[in-house]
Amino acid sequence: MKRLYFQFISLLLAVTLGVVQQSQAQKKEVPLVYQVENTGQKYQAPRFLAPSQQSRVQTLTNPFLWSKGVGEAKNLKQWTRRRAEIAHEIQHYEIGEKPVVPMDSIDARMDGDTLIVDVHVNGQVLTLRTPIYYPTEGNAPYPLMIGANHNSIPAKIFKERNIAMMVFYERQVNNYSQFGKPLGRGNYEFDRLYPDLVDNGAYSEWAWGFSRLLDGLQKLGPDVTKIDMAHIGVTGCSYAGKMALFCGAFDERVALTIAQEPGGGGAAAWRVSRMLGKVETLDRTDYNWFKESLKETFGEEKVAFLPYDHHELVAMCCPRALLLLGNPDYEWLADPSMYVSANAALRVWERFGIEDRMGYSIVAGHGHCQLPESQYPEVEAFVDKFLLGKTEVDTKVRIAPDTYSTQYDYRRWVSW
Repeated sequence: MKRLYFQFISLLLAVTLGVVQQSQAQKKEVPLVYQVENTGQKYQAPRFLAPSQQSRVQTLTNPFLWSKGVGEAKNLKQWTRRRAEIAHEIQHYEIGEKPVVPMDSIDARMDGDTLIVDVHVNGQVLTLRTPIYYPTEGNAPYPLMIGANHNSIPAKIFKERNIAMMVFYERQVNNYSQFGKPLGRGNYEFDRLYPDLVDNGAYSEWAWGFSRLLDGLQKLGPDVTKIDMAHIGVTGCSYAGKMALFCGAFDERVALTIAQEPGGGGAAAWRVSRMLGKVETLDRTDYNWFKESLKETFGEEKVAFLPYDHHELVAMCCPRALLLLGNPDYEWLADPSMYVSANAALRVWERFGIEDRMGYSIVAGHGHCQLPESQYPEVEAFVDKFLLGKTEVDTKVRIAPDTYSTQYDYRRWVSW
């Protein structure tokens, strides 16, 4: 009897080990990053319906469901196509077109430690330039963290790890922001190249400019830039936290996105934010950033007809790594909405067995865009694992105020 028992236990252990090994093998097959801006570029846009033809969805939309409303993306290849559908929808309804630029329209050079990229479109040239701050130790090529507008994460986190740093100065493309008086739509650098895209919001144009910097790095190569293209991150805070999320979501050469306090219009879902108090909603945001037609078409209760929501923008980062940082002390940021959205998006990473690549940390007790030391471990873990390749690091980060799980139960928003 004992012999049969031990044989059973041995068989059970062998099966369990085999399942674990198979799961690990499958995870290794899921890329951490890609060598192209958009793996789904070959897929055509879905059919765009008028609001009156859209289905009313009060909960969060199913990120796996094909735009035609029948069937779901089941595997990674299908997710590539589904992700392309989401990207088309967000551009069509919300931010405007992010134009494709062929590599032969890009000229790049280094002036000392400054990267200079010339983008040639329609007989016009737009020049981007930014210095790269290299580590004083370690060996090239180096991982790179790019700050959207600036990097509000303490620089020592990157310096101690021999990670290069750079800033994407969005004003070189479009100076729309909530600060000061903008020139007005159609009067920025981007508009010289694309005068027909006057309806664009700033986030499509900022994501476009960010990708052109990556084009320059890629075209010059690591021997010239000393940058490892397989380990590039982007981060930003507040309106630049949204910017970082759009940049990372729309460019698959980004291995790690850290969106810090992105607020409404970032990781927070429009539908959920509308149910909260004095927060940034689809009706209360800066429409320099988005297409003005978004508010006209999907404002107030009509948000239920929006064919996607921002948990799908978050999910566009999958299968790459994403960390969302929140600060519930600032009601305007709509962090309960980001909490719901993050947990809905997490289902996408879970479907492919890579839930360790997506996390969130919503921590109070600090100023806006001031990363507290209590959040250092989460940031350091994601940086170590996805920019330095330390695979043993635990990145299953799910941190939020205790009241969120009951007061903002994400499961009632997820019917799929």
